Amino acid sequence: MSCEGCMERNNNSTDATMEFLLLGFSELLCLRVLLFLIFLIVHLVTLAGNVMIFMAVVTEPSRPPMLFFLCQLSVIELCYTLVIVPKALLSLIVVDGSTISFIGCAAQMHLFVALGGTECFLLVAMSYDRYVAICQPLHYVAVMSEGLCLRLTVACCLGGFVVALGLTVAVFRLPFCQSHRINHFFCDVPAVLHLACTQSYTPELPLLAACVLLLLLPFLLILTSYVYIAAALLHATSSVGRGKALSTCISHLTITLLHYGCATFMYIRPKSNYSPARDKMVSLVYTNITPLLYPLIYSLRNKEIRGVLRKMLRRKKIDQLN
Repeated sequence: MSCEGCMERNNNSTDATMEFLLLGFSELLCLRVLLFLIFLIVHLVTLAGNVMIFMAVVTEPSRPPMLFFLCQLSVIELCYTLVIVPKALLSLIVVDGSTISFIGCAAQMHLFVALGGTECFLLVAMSYDRYVAICQPLHYVAVMSEGLCLRLTVACCLGGFVVALGLTVAVFRLPFCQSHRINHFFCDVPAVLHLACTQSYTPELPLLAACVLLLLLPFLLILTSYVYIAAALLHATSSVGRGKALSTCISHLTITLLHYGCATFMYIRPKSNYSPARDKMVSLVYTNITPLLYPLIYSLRNKEIRGVLRKMLRRKKIDQLN
């Protein structure tokens, strides 16, 4: 893309007055009402599922580390949907797309990347929890103390927000062309980078660095944890114990594969391979379907969360009877 239409960055024209146009699904005019209803239902079900898990864990007096991390994961998913979905729904109501300010676009990108990065780090903490539970069961209570879980959660949040801030600043310092039409339903990094007036690969370096810090390194740590877990399970003498250990890992592995699979496909690739239509469909799954699946997966596969949900429903029924 040539730089003929690059925006002037001077004292008379500040970034605060700029606006972007989110095209959303404006090309699917005949399906707007159907898509709006589907998105709205999925959004409401996702909110209800995550709120239920959050409330169930919060009201539980004794919370093991896995439930503590699940509670944090539910909060992240709640924030995730609230950051992305309202603007996506608005883009379906407005025929020609919805506008978003420069500051609003930067804030949305930062929150999206920060929450996604926090989730990546949190999945690492959860894999470490499984590693200690299976490979060092006698030391589990001492190692996975409440203080350590809290420190891990704070570190995950800080790590995600710091990396996201660096990436967002790097992206929005680029010169953008006169066309501010973002062919997406939110300010995703590849979609905004596509508007940059530069032919070099230098603007992609911050995205590559963020992918290494948020995707590659956490995934390698999770993989290392599961290598040790697999080795411990191979040496386990009891088939019942092996089955119970595997059942505690399946839900975490499923969430990890969903999260890292979509994120890797979206962000680890050159700018030349950017395809707006394909990216919107993958983002649709990434921001709507996977947050909906997370509560379902943990509710069905995790014995602890099922027990907590049953207790909460039992308490609610007793309160109603009283």
